[in-house]
Amino acid sequence: MTQSPPETKIVDSYKVACDGGEGALGHPRVYLQIPREHGWVECPYCDAKFVHKDHAGTAA
Repeated sequence: MTQSPPETKIVDSYKVACDGGEGALGHPRVYLQIPREHGWVECPYCDAKFVHKDHAGTAA
């Protein structure tokens, strides 16, 4: 069984929330702060990567 890579979302806010996006099958909602110097943050539960739109071309 292969596992799909984590989802990457381009956002326009430096504060984001993630709940896994699957309703009852998701995870507890967490609020994340995107560091301005990096421009991205990963959810500690589902590994979804949130990239601020100003860093979309440079985020690793």
